[in-house]
Amino acid sequence: MSQISQMHTLRRACAARQIVAVIFHLIALTMFGLIPVASNAATLPPLSIDAPADSSPSMGAGSEALQRLGALQEKQDQIRQRASTATSDAQLSGLDALSRRVAEDVDRLITTSLEPDRAKTHAQLDVLGTAPASESAAETPAVAEQRSVLAAQQLQLDAELKQAATIKENLANLSAQITRLLQNHLKDQLALRSDSVVSAAFWASALHPDTADYQRLRDFKAQIDRQIQTTWQPGQRVATALLVLLALAVATIGTRLLDRASERFCLRRLPEGRIRRSAMAISTVFASLVTTICAVDLLYFALTRQQALPPALQGFAGEIIKHVVTCALVAALGRALLCTRHPSWRLPAIADPVARALRPFPRTLAALLLFSGAVEQINRAVDTSVQLTLFTRGVVALVVAVTIGMSLLRANRVLTALAAARESPEARSTLAGIIHAAVSLAVGASLIALLCGYVSFARFLTYELVWFDLVLSSVYLLTKLAHDVCETVFSPCHASGKTIRHLFGLQDVHLEQVATVLSAILRSALMLAAVIALLTGGLGTTPRDLVDSILDVLGGERLHALNIVPAHIFSAIFTCAVCLYLVGLMRKWLDAEFLPKTQMSSGMRASLVTVFANVCYVLVALQTLSVLGVKWHNLAWIVSALSVGIGFGLQEIVKNFISGLILLAERPVKVGDMISITGIEGDIRRISVRATEIQLADRSTVIVPNSHLISQNVRNVTMGNKTQGVVTLALTFALDVDPEQVRDVLLQAYLDHPSVLDRPAPSVIFSQLTPDGMTLTVTGYVGSPRIAGDTRSDLLFAILKRLRAAEIPLSISRTVVVRSTSDIISNQEPTDRNSGPAELRVLSAISENR
Repeated sequence: MSQISQMHTLRRACAARQIVAVIFHLIALTMFGLIPVASNAATLPPLSIDAPADSSPSMGAGSEALQRLGALQEKQDQIRQRASTATSDAQLSGLDALSRRVAEDVDRLITTSLEPDRAKTHAQLDVLGTAPASESAAETPAVAEQRSVLAAQQLQLDAELKQAATIKENLANLSAQITRLLQNHLKDQLALRSDSVVSAAFWASALHPDTADYQRLRDFKAQIDRQIQTTWQPGQRVATALLVLLALAVATIGTRLLDRASERFCLRRLPEGRIRRSAMAISTVFASLVTTICAVDLLYFALTRQQALPPALQGFAGEIIKHVVTCALVAALGRALLCTRHPSWRLPAIADPVARALRPFPRTLAALLLFSGAVEQINRAVDTSVQLTLFTRGVVALVVAVTIGMSLLRANRVLTALAAARESPEARSTLAGIIHAAVSLAVGASLIALLCGYVSFARFLTYELVWFDLVLSSVYLLTKLAHDVCETVFSPCHASGKTIRHLFGLQDVHLEQVATVLSAILRSALMLAAVIALLTGGLGTTPRDLVDSILDVLGGERLHALNIVPAHIFSAIFTCAVCLYLVGLMRKWLDAEFLPKTQMSSGMRASLVTVFANVCYVLVALQTLSVLGVKWHNLAWIVSALSVGIGFGLQEIVKNFISGLILLAERPVKVGDMISITGIEGDIRRISVRATEIQLADRSTVIVPNSHLISQNVRNVTMGNKTQGVVTLALTFALDVDPEQVRDVLLQAYLDHPSVLDRPAPSVIFSQLTPDGMTLTVTGYVGSPRIAGDTRSDLLFAILKRLRAAEIPLSISRTVVVRSTSDIISNQEPTDRNSGPAELRVLSAISENR
């Protein structure tokens, strides 16, 4: 029994040493060159795909083309058969790559063989011409026989082209089916539950590895050993060591030198402004990626200069290279965004203590991701058991989640210390707060999933979280660079803007508009690419994969018959939230950036922004219904329900809505106009879909339904005369007053007031003559209707003062007094002690004679 236990202990120790040796060899391979990315065909039985010949076959090679088409058809059937029995992601991915290679062979066969042969045959038939119609113009039997042979060859080539197109179409459908299988397999894996990470059963797979896993790891290590031994033979060690040292120098010293060279270029060659900061950040990322690729290329040359990699390592090494580039990008983005060496160059609003606290985390995260990617690819390459795969995934998810969580905790601790010290931390926007909360929730969900045993789900969350941060950081830098480049190139203050202005005869305002529109287009394209990358990409995705995904999404068939299911409900909520956020951004951009640079009035700008927002809201509602799976021909019941609701209680809302659209279209009143309606006079501040907000002189706001502005009489003070107001006063004087003297006094009062315009000149009109007196009307114009009231008050003060100085009294209206008969008999007349000598006093007495 002791011998048996010793044997088991020895086996476990050998397995542990084997795993450690594979990982160390993997790290060595990770540093080795930029290995061409290959498919995962090593996980499948060999499937030979013969590349078609480059040279076009002769006319007698029709049978050869048929044989090649038959071989391609057979390979397609083999791929379809294997896809139906595949059980792992590696097998499905390898079959997908093989189907794409077969499709490329079909394309090559069509372009290099079938189409040239058909064109050649058609040209030969054109030379022979058509057969003669009459017997008198008979042709030789040789010509007729050659024509029939060429016609038969043309029919055969047409059939072969049709068969090739059918094979190509079937391969495309097969690739789509394999993709769906991969997605379904991922869903099954996410729902798989295992032991918790705190249980002993979870760690048992590492302490007691399976015999099959142990044998696969030994075989895989043997392949790596053989490849390394070819580069470390006597006579090759010096060259290999020099290449490795050179690669390390490029990755370390070369990165620093290239980074400093790019900084000097940005400071000396680029114009002053924000473009320097964004260009420096991009140059930091570019320098890291270029030196990393060069170093890996040198190491690849050192590894394969004696012997190429075996086919079993091609797919494994290609996936590792993707992770190397991705991890280099993670570290470079961290350096560019934190920018602890030059805090004044930092693009995001991050406090310097927070940036210094977060400085080691990007490099640590990149190293952990590189290690985790290596472990994942080992599992994929050797096809380990489910227990060992779940163990490695759990460890990777735990390490990555803890690393990101520690970075969040450290940043929060520094922010708390800054707040306690009464120092101003960075100003965080709403979007940044949402992202911070989402990352925190994802980390918490990953840890909870690991504790509950959902290892695959936790690994999926952590990898998607890293990919999410990676895409957002890249898009943030690129959008900043795009905006700064557009503003700098089209700036009238720089040489490029002056050249464009003189070349096309533009004005400065036109340059600003072009810069704003071009910047918005570039940023929108980057945001669209980011959304596609988030939905279709993942950790280890190359730029070529992203381009293929974008083309797939834009050109693929996305309109399917959908049903409303819980997944669609969450998708619809997410779509609605994202679309509303984008509409808000676009509306803010129109209102704050683009429209103010045009020559439109403020009212016209407000109307355009309102119409744009309403149209976008309708489109968002339609898109949300589409994501839910509601088809357009199924909306009849919604229309019927709305018609009943409108008939009973929604008619006022619909009437106001239609009236709002009429106001925005015809614009009888607009934002900024001064109107008067039903005794309400004020300025229009906002026209919404349902009502219009009018601000009164006391700064209060009256909300008037839009239908009132359509159905009632509205006085628009600023519509006909947008720049002038009228101040009119009507005064009544006694009949014994000199009207010309009064006219001069009134005109002089108007001319002396600073707000009264000289043109049109003030005027005085003799408007009325009655027994009570004469009425003179004086009229003057001011710069705006909104100052007419204040000017009227000032003029009344000035005119009353001038009239008293000139001893010109105003007339008093006639007073009619009804007296009793006794008062008339006693001749008692009322007297008015306050009446002046020039006032007209009339006493009327009515008596009844009896």
